[in-house]
Amino acid sequence: MAKVSVYNMDGKQVEELELNDSIFGIEIKNHLMHMSVVQQLANKRQGTQSAKTRAEVRGGGRKPWRQKGTGRARIGSIRAPHWTGGGVVFAPKPRDYSFKLNKKEKRIALKSALSAKVADGKFIVLDELTLDGIKTKDMIKVLDNLSVKKALICINENNKNVLLSARNIANVATAQTNTINVYDILKYDTFVTTKAAVATIEEVYA
Repeated sequence: MAKVSVYNMDGKQVEELELNDSIFGIEIKNHLMHMSVVQQLANKRQGTQSAKTRAEVRGGGRKPWRQKGTGRARIGSIRAPHWTGGGVVFAPKPRDYSFKLNKKEKRIALKSALSAKVADGKFIVLDELTLDGIKTKDMIKVLDNLSVKKALICINENNKNVLLSARNIANVATAQTNTINVYDILKYDTFVTTKAAVATIEEVYA
């Protein structure tokens, strides 16, 4: 089993923790991580863009001039695509960009992302993460103690003090164990979590 150091909020190592290799030590599947990220971004798209084709643009019903004899190029409508004010050739229309991934593929993609962080030494475990109040400077101090600049902080429960203290810090995001996703794990350099959160992840995804 892979082992990681467990730190306290002062950045000092207090113990070591063995990780479940079936979650944090699997063979990394880059293509599944890529598919998961693409799916998440695609599912966020509104797909409401719309433009008019030449059939939908107002006007242009009458032929501007006769077909022959004027010396000018033949034209059937002033709303032709190559005219100013004309329609769009392949006009975008409202559509649904979302697609589905199998549950097994999603699970392997998430495990691959977690395993990649462990393999890169970007997986930091705290013995606990508790703050007395909502203080951004206290959270910054904890991250500085861990030498972390861009991090995803994963906690086990809805800890209001931690969530609100980290909210205004640039390049820092928070998530609970039931909301972590491949995109956020890969987006932030370091995955910071707690022993309790690791136990929950191992219980849910084992």
